[in-house]
Amino acid sequence: MEHRELGDSGVEVSTVGFGAWVVGTDWWGDRGEQESIDLVQHALNQGVTFFDTGDVYGHGRSEELIGEALGDRRDEVTIASKVGYDFYNNPQAGHGEIPKEMTPEYIHEAVDKSLDRLDMDHLDLLHLHNADVDEVDEDVLAAIDELRESGRVDAISWALGPSIGWLAEGDAAIANEFDALQVVFNVFEQTPGAHFMETIDDLDASTSILARVPHSSGLLNEQVRPETELGEGDHRGFRPDEWYDTGWEKVEKLRFLERDGERTMGQAAIQWLLAHDDVASVTPTFRTTDDVDEWAAAPDTPALSDEELDRVADLHARDYDIKRDDGMAGFRSSVDGTDLEAVGATYAGD
Repeated sequence: MEHRELGDSGVEVSTVGFGAWVVGTDWWGDRGEQESIDLVQHALNQGVTFFDTGDVYGHGRSEELIGEALGDRRDEVTIASKVGYDFYNNPQAGHGEIPKEMTPEYIHEAVDKSLDRLDMDHLDLLHLHNADVDEVDEDVLAAIDELRESGRVDAISWALGPSIGWLAEGDAAIANEFDALQVVFNVFEQTPGAHFMETIDDLDASTSILARVPHSSGLLNEQVRPETELGEGDHRGFRPDEWYDTGWEKVEKLRFLERDGERTMGQAAIQWLLAHDDVASVTPTFRTTDDVDEWAAAPDTPALSDEELDRVADLHARDYDIKRDDGMAGFRSSVDGTDLEAVGATYAGD
């Protein structure tokens, strides 16, 4: 397993990380808690050392399970968590967004509670979870510096929606020298990653990209097909039928990325991301040990050739020659869309 540094922070992450939204929640289908612990430990044994959770996942339960699974091997792993959603004082209403709190006082308190649940003395990486650009003011930046100076946090990231707001937020993270920026980025949804890599280059910044949803919520690993019936509570069940149909047509046009016995589509999707130097790690959603075995091995498969990368770029530029709307347009911006208009984007996937 390859490792890459987050910015200039000295914090290293495995190029394939573990997105722990699946731990302690049922939003990707239900599973037992011991099953989740076993899955985390299996990932570590397969070389995955970067584990990315959030305090709001299961309202703290994900952090507790991650701490239980990894506590005895703390010195082998890089642990990230997210703060910003005030689930302490607000009930969860289905899959709806709960109120956020981004004051310095709340951030300090939330980090301390996260560390208590993890049973750890520091976070290797702290994300501000879906923070709007106007919420991260000088006082919040000062609070982040205090957390680093106290040793409770080693590196800082901004985790983006993108449906909560993404472009102005990501640009602000890079301009303010955040160590990392977590964003939806995959072969189908290239706009955010491409824009931020350009911003990093323009500002000569050291911010690293953490790519989440690398398999486009199950399309690029072929776990979601047009006929798939998703389990109760699975958040993908709320997506329009057009998303599934359009996505599967795109997958068929990417078959050239597969190499029989050498590289699966799911592995190729990860290798496409790792071909970008600014991407430090991808965080797929592991649901089974088979997923772990396949995707943790992705960095060891043949890297995508220049020809393959060019073919992907050409297909994306032509929108895969598919005229149908996938029903996912309308990702909003937290600054009324003016940032999106400035770069000619209206949707995180265009």
